[in-house]
Amino acid sequence: MEKLIQITSGRGPLECQWVVAKVLKTFLEEAKQNTIDYEIIHRENGDENLTLKSVTVLLKGKEVNLFLKNWLGSVCWIGKSTFRKLHKRSNWFIGIFELENIKMIDFNEKDIRFQTARSQGSGGQNVNKVNTAVRATHIPTKETVFVQDSRSQLENKKLSIIRLKEKVMAVYIQQLERKMRETWFLQIQVERGNPVRTFLGTDFKKNYEDRTFKKQRNVLKNELKNYNNDLN
Repeated sequence: MEKLIQITSGRGPLECQWVVAKVLKTFLEEAKQNTIDYEIIHRENGDENLTLKSVTVLLKGKEVNLFLKNWLGSVCWIGKSTFRKLHKRSNWFIGIFELENIKMIDFNEKDIRFQTARSQGSGGQNVNKVNTAVRATHIPTKETVFVQDSRSQLENKKLSIIRLKEKVMAVYIQQLERKMRETWFLQIQVERGNPVRTFLGTDFKKNYEDRTFKKQRNVLKNELKNYNNDLN
């Protein structure tokens, strides 16, 4: 099973971009622990080093749905800003969403058609007499590249595969970015007040736990109230 996930700061400030980078690390660590393969498809760097505005991750694994139950929604970090030390705010929210209805591009070398040709331009006598250049075409998308960097046909073929994959994936990224623009309202409407995960402190090693026992006390009060009503 495959899922395409976006971790985003929405239009949040620099602190939220920092949280995205920290959450991404924890997210990928937990994915690995749950034997889920991942691939970072696209990332948008933040305004400072070690920050990210958004990142798109492809997850593959049998337990992807179960894993995402603890992640999809808003994520809160409780801590003081390291960028604005005098800032009073301590709760920072980001969003984790699933990008649906995206057609994945399956790049397979079996789908490439290779053609050899004589290299063009300067390069000595061998350039125009030996078919060392390679034209590679990805049949499903009809994208093509022409490589003549080396005098070795084998080396040019290897380079053509790398460049063709980059070109095909660039088309996919464009499709992905269009989808992200369509779902931008999800990014700017990061739900607050009901996060699926909450982290505390700069180490990000543990989830924050509510130790006030307020919820438990309320439950006990209601049970006691109901019990008294039954006695009356």
